[in-house]
Amino acid sequence: MLELVGIEKVVDVEPWLTSVDLVLERGLNVLAGPTLAGKTTLMRIAAGLDTPTAGSVVANGEDVTRRSVRDRDVAFVYQEFVNYPSMTVFENIASPLRRRERLSSSELRQRVGEAAELLALGPYLDRRPDELSGGQQQRVAIARALVRETSLLILDEPLANLDYKLREELREELNRIFVERDSVVIYSTSEPVEALTLGGRTVVMHEGAILQVGPAVEAYHRPATSQVARVFSDPPMNLLRCAVRHGSIVLPGGIEVPRPGHLVGVDDTEVILGLRPHLITVADPDGGALEVGGELLLAELTGSATYLHVRSGESGSLIAELPGVHSHSIGEHLHLYIRPESLYAFAADDGRLLASPDQAVLSGG
Repeated sequence: MLELVGIEKVVDVEPWLTSVDLVLERGLNVLAGPTLAGKTTLMRIAAGLDTPTAGSVVANGEDVTRRSVRDRDVAFVYQEFVNYPSMTVFENIASPLRRRERLSSSELRQRVGEAAELLALGPYLDRRPDELSGGQQQRVAIARALVRETSLLILDEPLANLDYKLREELREELNRIFVERDSVVIYSTSEPVEALTLGGRTVVMHEGAILQVGPAVEAYHRPATSQVARVFSDPPMNLLRCAVRHGSIVLPGGIEVPRPGHLVGVDDTEVILGLRPHLITVADPDGGALEVGGELLLAELTGSATYLHVRSGESGSLIAELPGVHSHSIGEHLHLYIRPESLYAFAADDGRLLASPDQAVLSGG
């Protein structure tokens, strides 16, 4: 177990981490949040590569805050993979064992072989890094971290620089390895989808603070605040300031919508309504959706989806995510359709979650 108690980090009077209290237990712990959320700073402090301005790091009941990384049982994998160019794959993986452990030749070969097999590197052990693809080189860096079987393994966005196919393949392999590993694993990502794919215990971070801790699916389906809803969503959740009055939702512009069943418990008050982009459509198949008109500002094509950025006089700016590739012209007038049963409700004053849709609705059911 690793405990971070009251961790703060200030750099040139700028707070990078603020009052972080976190218990990291055996198994996978995912730090999720956008760039500059504080993930890397927190992991460096946990590893002993940096010291906090205030607070302490406690490993299995012992304060190790001021202990150097050299004196800790930790392995680190960086986003930019680092391998020794003059060494073979075998020697790259074996290097931490040669430095830290007294092993016989047969024991060394066995440990390296096991790590190489886990990451499908067996056929490449006699090659040098420059003879490998980018994905294979990152596998070597991960294998070198795994071979020592440390009590703390830290991976700082290790798949960020790989192409989509390689990321998918390595995620599956890493998931299996993390389950089998008897250590605390900290994995950081700026992609909510990756956090959901990996599973495990997820720590949502933003601007140096922890927003929510728990299963990734819980952070997605029931974000604790409107801030979590925006941070843990790609593209971000649409947020609209509205009012609940006498059994209706009053949208900007005075449009009234009957209050859906899951919002019945929300008192008449000012609220922030949340709507996931993938639940906005450009057609209304069942005739029960709310129609919002607007002007198309931007259409982003990702290959698997199209993101429509629409400016609506009543509701401000909205992002709709449509599956597949769709052709639309900038300035085009669009009709967007919103199912009231898919709306979240957050408190207008502090952003806390008031009500969330059923999971079947969130899945598009």
